[in-house]
Amino acid sequence: MIKQSSRKVYWRWLKIALYTLSVLLGQSAALLLGRLYFLKGGSSKWLSSVVQVIGFPILIPFYLLTTTTTTTTADDGGGNKPPLPSPYTLGAIYASRGLLVGICTFLFSVGLQYLPVSTYTLLCASVLAFNSFFSYFINGQKFTPFIVNSLVLLTISSVLLVFNNEESASSSAPNRGNYVVGFLCTLAGSALFGLLLSATQFVFVKVIKRQTFKHMMDMVIYENVVACGVTVVGLFASGEWKELGREMGGYELGTASYLMTLIWVAVFWQMYALGAMGLIFEVSALFSNSISVVGLPIVPVAAVFCFRDRMSGVKGVSMALAVWGFVSYMYQCYLDDRNSKVVTKSVDETSPRMSS
Repeated sequence: MIKQSSRKVYWRWLKIALYTLSVLLGQSAALLLGRLYFLKGGSSKWLSSVVQVIGFPILIPFYLLTTTTTTTTADDGGGNKPPLPSPYTLGAIYASRGLLVGICTFLFSVGLQYLPVSTYTLLCASVLAFNSFFSYFINGQKFTPFIVNSLVLLTISSVLLVFNNEESASSSAPNRGNYVVGFLCTLAGSALFGLLLSATQFVFVKVIKRQTFKHMMDMVIYENVVACGVTVVGLFASGEWKELGREMGGYELGTASYLMTLIWVAVFWQMYALGAMGLIFEVSALFSNSISVVGLPIVPVAAVFCFRDRMSGVKGVSMALAVWGFVSYMYQCYLDDRNSKVVTKSVDETSPRMSS
């Protein structure tokens, strides 16, 4: 019994590690390639939005070949599994989430076009603050001193970037108007994405009441189908599709590189989506978001070498505060995990005595 329990714990942590790697690698590579698209001649915000969600078909074979294993399922108190929501309820959930994801991708695309990638990624750290705020009301997230410290640091980190208006040396400097638009769109996208993460946990626990790989993949694939439809409509309604031929021909790295950049952006965003959903599934929405934040030092540092972004003093302080905020949150996760183990051990020791 103990060996089986230990094996289950090790398997769970292995999955968490794989999901974490998927988030860090997918997010970092997708952001760098997405910025490369704009720097080398790309200009379509809606196309940039489309490629963030259009890669979902690559997950379908993995979905079909993987057996469904339930890790957590709520019951109704009598040992029976609660019924699944109706198809109409599930359809409404996937449609509304897909619409919000489509809006998020557009807002983030605007930010990625107008901001240096280092500034953009540091500003995205505010997702953790928004996620914590929404999780407090939606999922009953407790605000401990370490969580509050984390939120304050991440908020200050984002506010500092208001006073920063540097651009990478590899592109022309943006005017102040574009910088403000990029800043506000990235902030709005972060708030919306924080709400989506909190809502995901709520849907799994309170609505679907099942946490299986199948239901996790249903959420990822169906919401991406809707989001793909939203962004494709935006691409044609805006008229940007008319310029794609000219854009491809004028891409500085060539047509082949243009296509490969977009393809790999799509692949890496799906890697990120799968990892993020898996962490919500295995741990919590807030933990999933905090793992995204830990990738902060990766992208800005890589951007210095790839795009010659300037690491100003303001950016350096902002990065340090963001990492400090993440460490503060992770320490609270460590305390929660340690306390839960103490409670579990106490229950295990008490059970044999009660049975005897």
